[in-house]
Amino acid sequence: MKASQIFIFLCLLYGNSLFSQTAVITGVVLDENEQPIPSANILIDNGIGTQTSQDGYYELKVPAGVTVSVTFSHISFSKIKFDLLLQPGETLEFNPVMMLKVEQISEVPVTGARQEVQGITVLDPETIRNIPGANAGVENLLKSLPGVYSNNELSTQYAVRGGNYDENLVYVNGVEIYRPFLIRSGQQEGLSFVNPALVRKVHFSAGGFQARYGDKLSSVLDITYRRPVEFRASLDAGLLGSSISAEGISKNGKFMALGGVRYRDNSLFVEAKQTETNFHPVFADAQANLIYMASPGLEVSFLGNLSLNNYNYEPLTRQTKFGTLQDPKALMIYYRGQEKDTYRTWFGALNTSYLVNENYTAGFIASAYNTREQEYFDIVAQYRMVEVNADIGGGNFGKVDFTEGVGGQLTHARNKLDALIINFEHKGNLKFGESGGHQIDYGLKYSHEDIRDRIQEYEIVDSAGFSVRPPLPHFVNNQPYEPFTAPLEPYNSIRAFNETTIHRVQGFLQWSKRSHWRQHEIWFNTGIRSHSWQVEAEDHSSSTKTVISPRAQFAIKPDWEKDMLFRLSGGVYYQPPFYRELRSFTGELNAEVDAQRALHLVLGQDYSFRWMARPFKLSTEIYYKDLSDVNPYTLENVRIRYAAKNNATAYAYGMDLRLNGEFVAGTESWLSFGYLKSEENIENKGYIARPTDQRLKFAIMFQDQVPKVPDLKMFLNLVYNTGLPGGSPSYSDPYLYQSRLPDYKRADLGISYALQNKNTMNPHTWLRGLEEISIGLEIFNIFDTQNSITNSFVRDVYSKVQYAVPNYLTPRVFNVKLGIKI
Repeated sequence: MKASQIFIFLCLLYGNSLFSQTAVITGVVLDENEQPIPSANILIDNGIGTQTSQDGYYELKVPAGVTVSVTFSHISFSKIKFDLLLQPGETLEFNPVMMLKVEQISEVPVTGARQEVQGITVLDPETIRNIPGANAGVENLLKSLPGVYSNNELSTQYAVRGGNYDENLVYVNGVEIYRPFLIRSGQQEGLSFVNPALVRKVHFSAGGFQARYGDKLSSVLDITYRRPVEFRASLDAGLLGSSISAEGISKNGKFMALGGVRYRDNSLFVEAKQTETNFHPVFADAQANLIYMASPGLEVSFLGNLSLNNYNYEPLTRQTKFGTLQDPKALMIYYRGQEKDTYRTWFGALNTSYLVNENYTAGFIASAYNTREQEYFDIVAQYRMVEVNADIGGGNFGKVDFTEGVGGQLTHARNKLDALIINFEHKGNLKFGESGGHQIDYGLKYSHEDIRDRIQEYEIVDSAGFSVRPPLPHFVNNQPYEPFTAPLEPYNSIRAFNETTIHRVQGFLQWSKRSHWRQHEIWFNTGIRSHSWQVEAEDHSSSTKTVISPRAQFAIKPDWEKDMLFRLSGGVYYQPPFYRELRSFTGELNAEVDAQRALHLVLGQDYSFRWMARPFKLSTEIYYKDLSDVNPYTLENVRIRYAAKNNATAYAYGMDLRLNGEFVAGTESWLSFGYLKSEENIENKGYIARPTDQRLKFAIMFQDQVPKVPDLKMFLNLVYNTGLPGGSPSYSDPYLYQSRLPDYKRADLGISYALQNKNTMNPHTWLRGLEEISIGLEIFNIFDTQNSITNSFVRDVYSKVQYAVPNYLTPRVFNVKLGIKI
């Protein structure tokens, strides 16, 4: 063979080798309003590129095994540029959100992307799905952030910077989401509304959020679901339940659909607790998101959810040890009876978005939420309070020495609630000025809330044959030393029937601008909200009130060698009362309750840097909240009961720090620290700790993988919180009960191994159509720490002492999982 022929042959062989060493990047390019961006340019550093279609879809082959720079650009949007390293044959779905000249500020992006790209938020859904937790999902991931607190692993509810569970806004695809009303404990909750298998990105703001968000005192969680680009399906199954999800797109690209069905069973956790039970829960839901592109500028979508929670609980026995080494005690309880609760919710939202022209987008949202809840229980508890032998060297160590008190308790409830909430909302987005540098957002919303509530519950406490009367001033109770001959009264009794209608009209106007001051980049955002509501009670009484909420944010990115961003945000925030805030401890409705008011001031700094040639970011925020017209409440597990009076003032201040980055190459992890102090002054009696005053928090969310076995991954979730206030018995003055629960310490570990993925797939087996098969092991509460959520107050009739007996949470529990992707 001639030398020239050999040279040509080697060139062809080398070229074919290069061609085979490629990967694919694909996805949909969107703007801030979730609208696809047509004709966006995607280029790599060798000059090869493509453009997005009318539906914003793109697909581009990139060299594999080397780092390449990918640039997304459009004349109306900020440029996005990042480095990418893919393996041969790998396909990466990357759905960037291109920002206009105005960027959203004062939000914490939760991102699982391997590459952090300035100016966009990218979420890898695997981060949410894989992080271990007793109630895995978006909320589980939030609890690892600073400023977010939760001492109940079975609950998806969380408190932010001294607020309570009712003070958090939740949106999915721009639609506000509601929770059931009557849930008392985390083990009754079941599933969160947000399906983690459908999530594409998460925005979270812990305070000082923009005017375009609603009226709450603490935080905003803004969820966006994926836009399908091809058919996909997944199955996740384990001892705690299972879920199936699927998505697809029509051939013409106009119709997209994704949805999922989930089932959860908390028996593994409940049966491992100290209370022996017969527990038969059914928690299930089905969710769908349908999208139709009627024309290049008109999009119609539907989000629907159906949820069914059946909670059948029959306690049998309980034995709880508490006290000290010198004075150990135990509470032994024998139960009869059962609890049967049902929570059924329906939700549907129709969302229409119309691109009038390149500078104006109009949207309309109609949504409806209905919940029907039933809480029935009759439980008799017969208890013994005993002293335990503490003589380690004696033969009776750990046995009962003396019974301090015996008694009984009967709890009864027949509670039913039916709530219907209907919303109609119009939103608009207008861009003007040079290159769209100014942006106006506005919205108008009407809400109709129709609630029918019957509450009928009582508690009877008996000690040594004597009915213990309520600890109220006009009940002088010296039993058993002095007999009480008046008719027997329950220790706690609530009876009420409320029919309530609430009309709300909300509106906001917000202006944003991105500009330069000298060589520094600056962002402005200022807006105002108005909220008017009218409460109509069954006695035909009504009350109409209006509040105005101005808010503003400012950020500056100095032209420094170090990559730093400084943020300042705040405003006056109101929380007009929802139904539960209108209902007092006795069940009576007070239509005259005012909106709680909070002044937010948040100062933050973001420092982005590279360490070990990998990206990291250190975020710091200090905050102060001054609250007035506060509606005091008690917190028992996750049940909140309000005083239905604006008779308190409060404050909260603290500092949050978060260091996130690639501690292990290719994965994102973070360390969180939070300091909080929150106190309230009820009727000028002096300041005491609020029910969610949790002083210190440390959290670690860590991901790792074995270098030589990249399919073997580890996920670790560590949380340490100082103790919450321990609460008080019913009808008791909280100023007399200011003890705290023990510190909350928890570590959850998850290990997963991909039996098959794209890189290891055997094309000759019947499993070749599966994208991935993985198995996993989860260990919850690795160190078997005894955390408590509340105290049960047990009265010793002999000494008239109220003992605070801790209600412990779940011990160490194991779970196995199977995951399949198509």
